[in-house]
Amino acid sequence: MTDRYGRDVLAGDWRAPARGRSRPVPAETGLVVEDATTGWVGAVVRVEKAGGQHVVHLEDRHGRLKGFQLGPGFLVDGRPVVLTPPGAAQQARLAAARAATARTASGSRAVQGVKAKVASGSRIFVEGRHDAELVEKVWGHDLRVEGVVVEMLDGVDDLESAIRDFSPGPGRRMGVLVDHLVPGTKESAVVARAATLQPYAAHVLVVGHPYVDVWQSVRPERLGWQQWPVIPRGTSWKHGILRELGWPHATQADVAHGWKRILGTVRTYADLEPSLLARVEELIDFVTAPAAP
Repeated sequence: MTDRYGRDVLAGDWRAPARGRSRPVPAETGLVVEDATTGWVGAVVRVEKAGGQHVVHLEDRHGRLKGFQLGPGFLVDGRPVVLTPPGAAQQARLAAARAATARTASGSRAVQGVKAKVASGSRIFVEGRHDAELVEKVWGHDLRVEGVVVEMLDGVDDLESAIRDFSPGPGRRMGVLVDHLVPGTKESAVVARAATLQPYAAHVLVVGHPYVDVWQSVRPERLGWQQWPVIPRGTSWKHGILRELGWPHATQADVAHGWKRILGTVRTYADLEPSLLARVEELIDFVTAPAAP
């Protein structure tokens, strides 16, 4: 006989949600989850503690990241889960993976747990403090691993004397980075003479970038510009740049503070112009090359 009223609705676990009860799932890297509230779907990138609570960061298929509070409210394969912090073994694997893939600001693979080498005989020379600070920020880790020191020349007007004083030779190479090295400038004439100075020429490499100042090697987008402004002749270039930015520019202290702000926009090599990157990498390769037998 047909049951005209159907089955007993109170039979079984009538309080169970339609998708089933939530089960705990460790938020391991690569796990694809959906936030039930917003519908955001992404793979777990990392879990970190912030403000006294765990936050899970999910990366969607477009590479966008979004953080969510760890806990209930997620779906895995359409079923509810409570995301929990990854276990100790997973944390150890994550730490090892990060160490293996970590990159320095220059884009090189980071060397973990290695102390800086004792300074080698070779050196890289730059024109001034700002050049040295920029090189340190982007290539500092690489140079310390190689034991290469960066020194300042305070200009290149007397580059030949600087080369004689350093006395480069086998195992003691000298690399020099020059500002505004373009044909027809005084810098080009100075470099042409210095690069052939004997008996040092074989152990000296002088390269340069085309910018009026190393400031210009920072991509203008980092400062909200499409390109660096042209400063009229007769106006101090750095003061003019700071004026264009709307920053204080009256004193040398203002210039120093302005450079710190510009340098602060540089995070990695990607924030610098390729013409500077290539020249610095060339110098590093030159001064770290094995000595000829």
